[in-house]
Amino acid sequence: MLGKAVDMAQVSIIGGGNVGANAAFFIAEKGVTDVLLVDIQAGLARGKMLDIMEAAPIRRYRNFLSGSDTLADIKGSEFIVVAAGAIRSPGMRREDLYTVNAGLIRSLAPEIARMAPDSIVVIATEPVDGLTALFTQVSGMPRSRVLGLGGILDSTRLRALIARELHVSMEIVSAMVIGRHSDDMVCLPRYCSVAGVPLPYLLPAEKIASLVEETRTAGDLVVELAKRSSAYYAPSAAIAELADSVHMNLNRVFSVSLLLEGEYDVTGAALSLPALIGSKGAARILTPELTPEELGVLHESARRIAAAVKGEPAPARGGSR
Repeated sequence: MLGKAVDMAQVSIIGGGNVGANAAFFIAEKGVTDVLLVDIQAGLARGKMLDIMEAAPIRRYRNFLSGSDTLADIKGSEFIVVAAGAIRSPGMRREDLYTVNAGLIRSLAPEIARMAPDSIVVIATEPVDGLTALFTQVSGMPRSRVLGLGGILDSTRLRALIARELHVSMEIVSAMVIGRHSDDMVCLPRYCSVAGVPLPYLLPAEKIASLVEETRTAGDLVVELAKRSSAYYAPSAAIAELADSVHMNLNRVFSVSLLLEGEYDVTGAALSLPALIGSKGAARILTPELTPEELGVLHESARRIAAAVKGEPAPARGGSR
């Protein structure tokens, strides 16, 4: 029957809120593969998936979507999204959610590792970087299989702003944002381009700086305007892109958060870097050349994330930016 969990979904999403449900919707729209939505609230996930599946004849979905309130149904999944937990309210920083959501990650990580040890796990719960590091450490899974939804979302936002400014199709815009998914993200305009033309050749430095600042505050603006919800359409669309790249082994390059093991002399913290994403997760991590100032921001972000994961007070901000 519609809404009944399939025996083994290729994609399982934990958390039936706005991000989880819309990720399932976007994956269905792309026709990637079967999706299971799991939520502890009885009936919530099945009801939402039933609603989407009833649109299938009109939208011509090729795959099956189902819902469950039982975590064990994720067993054997290829791709798992963690989208459960508390969300931000106006005036709240992403970092404020760490202590609230860390307990959830500590409980989920060993269960996911046991039931789907070969899966690719995407952390969408905030704060993404700290929780990605925590999940990797608690689960014992290889870092290449635990990805945080950080830089891919920030890069997408910057792409949209560049396209808006230049009045061009978003499809021909590429952008690169690395580092922490917060206001100290590191935008790299020299690695951004429009139809292959580097962005600095198309816009003056002051306009680029304005777009970078708008990117830094994009998530906060959504929270302030919406009042009762944080962003979910863009994060959900980014999840669908990752699911597609993993399921089809496309090896597309996305900026994703993962536990660093010596990149830029950083260990013990998760930060977004560009990586080739395929069926094995992050098959290769790329390390763009950075300026001393950019490195300084990256190292400060790493210190703050590592301190949070260890349960230590956040270090005072340095003078790098």
